[in-house]
Amino acid sequence: MGKIVGSALVSHHPGLMQCEEFRRAMGAGQDSDLIAGYARLRERIEAQKPDVVLVFDSHWFTTGYHLIDAGQRYTGSYVSDEMPWYLHGVPYDYRGYPELAWQIEAVSRERGGYNRAVSNPGLERQYATLNLIKHLRLELSDTPVVSISSCQNCEWPHFLRSGEAIGEAISRSGLRVVLLASGALSHKFNGIDWKPTHPRIFHETNVSSPENVASDKRAISLMVEGRHDQILDRWQDEYRCAPWEAFGAHYLQMLGAMGGSECRAKGEVLSEYENARGTGNIHIWFPAQ
Repeated sequence: MGKIVGSALVSHHPGLMQCEEFRRAMGAGQDSDLIAGYARLRERIEAQKPDVVLVFDSHWFTTGYHLIDAGQRYTGSYVSDEMPWYLHGVPYDYRGYPELAWQIEAVSRERGGYNRAVSNPGLERQYATLNLIKHLRLELSDTPVVSISSCQNCEWPHFLRSGEAIGEAISRSGLRVVLLASGALSHKFNGIDWKPTHPRIFHETNVSSPENVASDKRAISLMVEGRHDQILDRWQDEYRCAPWEAFGAHYLQMLGAMGGSECRAKGEVLSEYENARGTGNIHIWFPAQ
């Protein structure tokens, strides 16, 4: 049987792709701890020797279906349409794992779900996937990567059910799989003319509101305790309203694959909680149950 050998909530924000000199200038002389956190996460992933890494991509927005990359290989040079003045010229060359993508679709169809595989060779990449591939050095290890979209006309229970189908497909696959929920917690941007309240741009006081910081930290505490059920209990009234990046699609699909409300995987915090343009970011690792 296949197995989820580890999972993580991971920040991908584009400022992490700037050079170290720039990041230190923005950090009042210190780099973002998310950079050191990537090294800590790499150690966790490498220790598990996964056959495949699944990335729940909070920037790949789709309508009508939760889509799964089913390409054999992806190569090119990435330019962000969001901020091409500095996120550009990023070369990528990595393997997919089409057999798992089609297995996920098959399980979803059995269950009357909405997960579908797509293998269009011209399908564009998103930096929520590519930034992780680069910082986690998945190209260098030749680890196959499969991206999964955030379907924008879903309610949050649909994401859990999508994850359930993914978890079952992994179980049937015989593969060792790591799941990465690529995205932020609260995701409200500061205005274009906003001025930092703290000289270290990454400092939590630069997050869009104290209320969002408090909400994010409550969620982090529950993840550390393994009480994902309590996060779900609060989802509609708190975390859906914050809201999280992609309305939490990345975390909810990962959690659905891990057992949903029954999951008790305790999170290991691998970085400081940091600001990025007003959004709340952190890396948290969940070992296999």
